[in-house]
Amino acid sequence: MIIDNAVYVMGARTTEPLDLEQTFETMRAYGGMGWIGLYRPTEEEMSTVAAEFGLHPLAVEDTINAHQRPKVELYDDVLFTVLRPARYVDAEERVEFGELHVFTGKDFVITVRHTEASPMAPVRSRLEADGELLALGPMAVLYAIIDQVVDDYGPVADGLQTDIDQIEDQVFAGDAAVTRRIYELSREVIAFQRAVHPLVHMLDRIGSGFDLFTVHKELRRNVRDVADHVARVNGQVDGFRTLLQEILQVDSTLTTNRQNEQAARQNEQVKKISSWAAILFAPTLIASVYGMNFDHMPELHWLLGYPFALTLMVGMGVVLWLVFKHNKWL
Repeated sequence: MIIDNAVYVMGARTTEPLDLEQTFETMRAYGGMGWIGLYRPTEEEMSTVAAEFGLHPLAVEDTINAHQRPKVELYDDVLFTVLRPARYVDAEERVEFGELHVFTGKDFVITVRHTEASPMAPVRSRLEADGELLALGPMAVLYAIIDQVVDDYGPVADGLQTDIDQIEDQVFAGDAAVTRRIYELSREVIAFQRAVHPLVHMLDRIGSGFDLFTVHKELRRNVRDVADHVARVNGQVDGFRTLLQEILQVDSTLTTNRQNEQAARQNEQVKKISSWAAILFAPTLIASVYGMNFDHMPELHWLLGYPFALTLMVGMGVVLWLVFKHNKWL
């Protein structure tokens, strides 16, 4: 569906055509720039746009199918750009990724959104308020769109940093659920890296579009500034991934240490139980022998036989207790 459709002349919004055919005719009549914003168009709608503006079939196919990686491709005199906007959903502590396609021609811009992230209304309002920048043409619009997408990466990076800080606290607190959270966050960081990393090379390739459309030097400087922001975000994301790997290793080490400590405590308990069992077994053995009541047994009819047996029981228990105590089993 068409979200917005306007023709701009010398940086000012001139008309709002009722349909794409009228947009095309108005552009030719006034010599202005058309900017059409589409949101999840159907195949029929996209085919109509392609027919009016002469878009390459391969680029149109990518737009209809969506699920494209970030890239920049030049089809004749139309620059096709795919971006992956992102936003941090604080309530769910996750990153939501979208997809944005931009067709940039000599006198038109067509944006196709497949996501709620990075809406184009703020970009359009910003450019309409800055007629001097908008007057630089379609490449100025492409620059503003990329700039908006990159700016939206900032809160995402901040949200991920907060999550990592919380995970570090969980790791050292011994939270058993932290391993799963590390894994889930690592997947989000990898997805974020896939959205950001290609922009470094994409901004270099957009220079070919600048050469094609003879772009103003000031706009080139603005794009280089965006490239600096991308490099900074890309560095943050690389750092996140490395840090999560280190946190996972620390968590594994701490988990192993806790398991070893628990095993050691269990061993100590086993030693104590075994020691007392051995101490109690000695008098039990003596008592069981003397309890068989055979006639022919040493000291059976001896007057001191009973005290001797008791003394022997206690003596063996004491000896075993001293041995286990010396070996630190008790």
